[in-house]
Amino acid sequence: MNRTPGIELPPAKVVIEPFRIKTVEPIPLLSPGERATRIERAHYNLFRLDAEHVTFDLLTDSGTAAMSANQWAGMMAGDESYAGARSFRRFERVVQELTGKPHVIPTHQGRSAEALLMKALVRPGQIVPGNTHFDTTRANIESVGATALDQQQAEADPHFPGNLDLAALEQTLETEAARVPLVILTITNNSAGGLPVSAANIRQTKALLKAYGIPLFIDAARFAENAYFIKQREHGYRNRTVEQIAQEIFEQADGVLMSAKKDAFGNIGGFLALSDEALTESIRTQMVVTEGFPTYGGLAGRDLEALAIGLKEILDESYLAYRVRSVEYFGQGIEQAGYPVLKPFGGHAVYIDAGRALPHLDAGQFPGQALAVALYQSIGMRTVEIGSVMFGRQDTATGREIPARHELLRLAMPRRVYTQSHIDYMVEMMAHLRPHLASLPGYRLTYQAKVLRHFTAKFRPFTS
Repeated sequence: MNRTPGIELPPAKVVIEPFRIKTVEPIPLLSPGERATRIERAHYNLFRLDAEHVTFDLLTDSGTAAMSANQWAGMMAGDESYAGARSFRRFERVVQELTGKPHVIPTHQGRSAEALLMKALVRPGQIVPGNTHFDTTRANIESVGATALDQQQAEADPHFPGNLDLAALEQTLETEAARVPLVILTITNNSAGGLPVSAANIRQTKALLKAYGIPLFIDAARFAENAYFIKQREHGYRNRTVEQIAQEIFEQADGVLMSAKKDAFGNIGGFLALSDEALTESIRTQMVVTEGFPTYGGLAGRDLEALAIGLKEILDESYLAYRVRSVEYFGQGIEQAGYPVLKPFGGHAVYIDAGRALPHLDAGQFPGQALAVALYQSIGMRTVEIGSVMFGRQDTATGREIPARHELLRLAMPRRVYTQSHIDYMVEMMAHLRPHLASLPGYRLTYQAKVLRHFTAKFRPFTS
């Protein structure tokens, strides 16, 4: 049979969404005056806003994904039995195949997995190193009286700036190994711009810890995005699948903790996957008090079904190519609009250097918060400050603020939610806002909680 040869065209410059939209919901369109009223009533804290008053919600990529038709269908088959539900068994099999760990403990979200792990392994006065601990991880470490030690690579690898500083870790272990119960590698490195960690860095970290008998845990919230970066950037991985790379990463770890609200497309959920049977039984014993029976861990059977499907869907490399490129596209647009951004771009968010964008505000005036408020008031965008509000400290003796290392603003992209026209609109409006940044006021705290203050803090502008 003779066939007409197809015409070969060059690759497209545009990366399309590898999905089509089946269900839609309206987005709120408030006037600038309405937004000004809403943010004032929320005490200038974007966490305190109602979602119905937000047009573009970039506060987080956690639990905000659009689930697929297969996930919604799977939820209808959820087994809601209290113990030993088939939905748990399916979830368990998927996690075991992915991580290689025999013991799987579901939790209602990532921070509860962190809390269970820290209570089981960490004692007061100990040190938990990591490439960079995020806010809830740090809080859970500190809640048991330990110190969360950030050791991100100082001279960053341009391809893998999220790496752990092996020299710094080795120095810590030489003097403090007895006080180190575990090390956590967060992939991708969220607090440092959503930047990836190399497979080599993970292997070298494991080798170093093995000599001291210290376990390595991987915070796998964005494991698939990290594996995709490894495939694209690290020598020897181009012909490996993302799933194979992820499995190699997890093979290096003694345990995995995950907020499945990120790379599993879940609206809720998380898990611990462990190699150690004794540790597993210890955690299962304590989790019954707060999380529920070990085979549901605070989740409904339908949630476990959705997560099992999502952990498979995230391995689709056409989706990951779109995900990484769409974040890069957003970042390039923001940079062209005149904002200083962290580069290279990560896999889930764009980070603006608010300290450089608003040089007239010092750390005590919270430039990241100032920019976050301005983006909401002018455009309807909800973002999150990752600077001295989130990671700063108040000196208990003097009451003075101890600033964070960086004053950043994170614009996190929910998975499969916004289209290119949404991104183009946000970039265009940000360009209109750019000339007005020098007139933005700083903010002062009028209320703060002792732990994770950014969630519930109240502010006032310095001009009022």
